[in-house]
Amino acid sequence: MIRLFHVSDVHFGAEDREAIAWFDAAVHAERPDAIIMTGDLTMRARSEEFAAASAWLEGLERPVTVEVGNHDLPLFNLFARLFRPYRRYLKLESMIEKPLTLPGVAIVPLKTTTRFQWRNWSKGSVSDGSLGRALAVAHAADPHALTIVACHHPLIDMGTHATARTQGGQGALAALAAAGADVVLSGHVHDPFDEVHHVGDRTIRLVGAGTLSCRTRDTPPGFNELRIDGPTLKVIHRTMD
Repeated sequence: MIRLFHVSDVHFGAEDREAIAWFDAAVHAERPDAIIMTGDLTMRARSEEFAAASAWLEGLERPVTVEVGNHDLPLFNLFARLFRPYRRYLKLESMIEKPLTLPGVAIVPLKTTTRFQWRNWSKGSVSDGSLGRALAVAHAADPHALTIVACHHPLIDMGTHATARTQGGQGALAALAAAGADVVLSGHVHDPFDEVHHVGDRTIRLVGAGTLSCRTRDTPPGFNELRIDGPTLKVIHRTMD
C-alpha cells in the first residue's frame, strides 16, 4: 500500500505553529511515501517566509512535490511578479512542479497560477502551456498506475465557502480525464472536499485539502491522508481537533 500526505495552504507568515507541529509529528511517526504540497507556502511571498518554508519541507525528510499558489507570487512588487516571480523559490527549485513516480502511482503537476489577469489575481487559470505539460506527463505514465494531478486551485468550484473560479478549469478537467487522470488534488479554499465528477464516459475524483494556517474557514486545520492499494484510493481528512 502507498500512503501519501496531501497538505496545502500553510501560509508561512500566518502559519498555525501548533498545526504544523502536529503535521510534522505525523510525518515523522508514520513516514508517508511522499508529500504533495498544493501551494500557498507563504502569505506574502517574502524572503523570510520562503526561508521558513524551505527549512520546513527539508526537515520533513520525505519525497516532496510543491505547486505554486497565488500567495507565492509577489503581490506588491509588480516588476517581480511579472518578470521574476519565482526568484525567491530558488531553494525549493528541485521540489517545484516535480512529477513523482511511486509503485503503481504517478503524480502529475499542473500550474494554475498566473502572473497577470484582468480580474482578481487570486483566482485560478490554466494556460495552454501548463495544461500541455501536464498532459504530456499523464500520457507518459504507466496506464496501469493511479494517475494523480496536483494543482493549487480547484479546477471547478466544489461548493466551499471560498471559490477558485478557475479559467480553463472545466476544459482542463475534461482533457486530463481523457488522458487517464484518476484524481485531482488541490488546495486554495482552506476546506477539504472529496467528490467524484463524471466527464463523458470517465469519472475523476476531486480532492481538496484544508490549511495549516491561522486562516481557517469552516473546518479546523488539517491535511489529507491518501491510502492507495492497487486501483483503490481511500482519502482520510485528518483535522486537528
